[in-house]
Amino acid sequence: MFIHRVTLTELKPAAAYVYHCGSDDGWSDVFSFTALNDSLSFSPRFALYGDLGNENPQSLARLQKETQLGMYDAILHIGDFAYDMDEDNARIGDEFMRQIESIAAYVPYMTCPGNHEAAYNFSNYRNRFSMPGQTESLWYSWNLGSAHIVSFSTEVYFYLEYGMDLLFKQYEWLKADLEKANKPENRARRPWIITMGHRPMYCSDDDQDDCTKFDSWVRLGRKDIKPPAPGLEELFYRYGVDVELWAHEHTYERLWPVYGDKVRNGSAEQPYVNPKAPVHIISGSAGCRERTDRFNPNPKEWSAFRSTDYGYSRMQVVNSTHLYMEQVSDDQHGKVIDSIWVVKEKHGFSAWL
Repeated sequence: MFIHRVTLTELKPAAAYVYHCGSDDGWSDVFSFTALNDSLSFSPRFALYGDLGNENPQSLARLQKETQLGMYDAILHIGDFAYDMDEDNARIGDEFMRQIESIAAYVPYMTCPGNHEAAYNFSNYRNRFSMPGQTESLWYSWNLGSAHIVSFSTEVYFYLEYGMDLLFKQYEWLKADLEKANKPENRARRPWIITMGHRPMYCSDDDQDDCTKFDSWVRLGRKDIKPPAPGLEELFYRYGVDVELWAHEHTYERLWPVYGDKVRNGSAEQPYVNPKAPVHIISGSAGCRERTDRFNPNPKEWSAFRSTDYGYSRMQVVNSTHLYMEQVSDDQHGKVIDSIWVVKEKHGFSAWL
């Protein structure tokens, strides 16, 4: 079996296209998509989640339906696919790709790697997805509407057996990408900077994993290796990242604006209006064979809202100052159980001051 990749060129923004894939030996079904709008005033709508498997895919049916209804302009899958794509000689990966066909054939399906993709140096992930850039989808960035979206691998902090060079290469790439995004002319055009990575910097699950057991190598770096590896919290804060999207924990958790383990709300009455630190969202309960996780009964003060319901998140970058997010519960038949508006009159590091 072969995996074929085709790059479509000269697409007209916001134009509708009909296509199918194949050759004289056979053709796929006919699909359609609308090329992304390249206007800076475009208000893109996203579904976002992580940790979706072939078994127990609780959110899949609703995501398929809503995609077909035209509710989303793009999907953000924040790591952990299929459980696991390499199993049964990669047949599990094949089935997962068929499973998401009614989503990914119609809207961009944007990804980042998680720990369940680690087998054989992430080979299934690298070969099944074609993200922007030349890094085999491990890290990249792209623009849509007034947002600059950065996808990266948290796994470079954990799978050192594949070489530490990826850890340092990614850090230098992130620094260069964020520096470019913060040039005045670029930040004026795309004021929102949104990151997506699998393992969160903060969480209040009680599974003693990553953000609790290690106090987050992703956040603080690894001082136990030589040379020491820098973490990402300081970098993201310095370059004014607005929203940080995570998964891995099989729960939903919304944090107050946080930096350095301290709450930095905009104000007591309106914490997400001109916040003084990035806003973190964990959405890792789309459904997999490992079920959902439990929460620590005594979370830290930065934990604002928590749910163990299966579900996924929606996000709309409305304009240069307003971003809306909500959480959908599959346990409660599609009910929206949490929502916030993030409002920022200023973006960048100076917004924290």
